Amino acid sequence: MAEKTIMLVCSAGMSTSLLVSKMQKAAEADGIDADIFATAASDADNKLKEKNPDILMLGPQIRYMLSDFQKKVTDIPVEVINMQDYGMMNGEKVLKEAEASMAKAAK
Repeated sequence: MAEKTIMLVCSAGMSTSLLVSKMQKAAEADGIDADIFATAASDADNKLKEKNPDILMLGPQIRYMLSDFQKKVTDIPVEVINMQDYGMMNGEKVLKEAEASMAKAAK
């Protein structure tokens, strides 16, 4: 089992799959053991129960769902991925944001 589980949520689960692969490459390069996966907003509740992620990151296109997820998920950080990093598919930067948010939540 991975040391960290990072869940990305977008409207259909398709656009984030490229970001997932870029984040996985960045994690491997940094020696981080992470299970990073993407899902559609409609299936997010099932994946939360199934995978027990350490952080939930929303695609910018569903940032309007942030408060809903924050009410549902109170034991892990819930963040919106920076729009520019998402658009540029900057997996390394999004991974660093996830790491920083998880570290902050652990304090």
